[in-house]
Amino acid sequence: MLKDLVIRNRTCRRFHQERPVSLDTLKELVDLARLAPSGYNRQGLKYILFNQPEWTDRINDCLTWAGYIKGWKSPPEGEKPSAFIVMVRDVGLGPMLAQDQGFAAMCILLGAVERGLGGCFLIAVDKTRLRAVLDLGDGYEIEAVVAIGHPKEQIVLEEMGADGDVRYWRDEQGVHHVPKRSLADIILTIPGGGRQDA
Repeated sequence: MLKDLVIRNRTCRRFHQERPVSLDTLKELVDLARLAPSGYNRQGLKYILFNQPEWTDRINDCLTWAGYIKGWKSPPEGEKPSAFIVMVRDVGLGPMLAQDQGFAAMCILLGAVERGLGGCFLIAVDKTRLRAVLDLGDGYEIEAVVAIGHPKEQIVLEEMGADGDVRYWRDEQGVHHVPKRSLADIILTIPGGGRQDA
């Protein structure tokens, strides 16, 4: 059921690093992204796949993880993702609308969850450094990175408190807590418009 996949699709930041993700699995996930909507149907995103430790370590060093968790810049050794998908824009295909990377990433992440994997969509990327690591040609611009691996953390969704604090946090047992606004809080009723009680 789609709702179950959406609920299980949490931003995962700790993985069983020793468990590999095959290149075939990464290709299957990118095939889902290939079918995603694209502004003007330009389909300007291209993907570079990595599942070898010598590459995943170098890519991970170009990323910033979990901004709300103080002192936690990256998954520690043993908990890093075992694969990355680097999303790049093919400049030759023209401008890309901002939502394209979101559509593609959601398809990849839902596909990962369906396969028992977890992922993290990262836009906090040192693009200059990553471009040098990849020796990326001038015809491409780095858009985002998707980390993929076997989840090692428990993530719990909670109703947001009355204070409206959106920051996720970890408890003493390492459980990751994510506050979410209620459905009633996000549906607006406007004068003469739609009704919530209909």
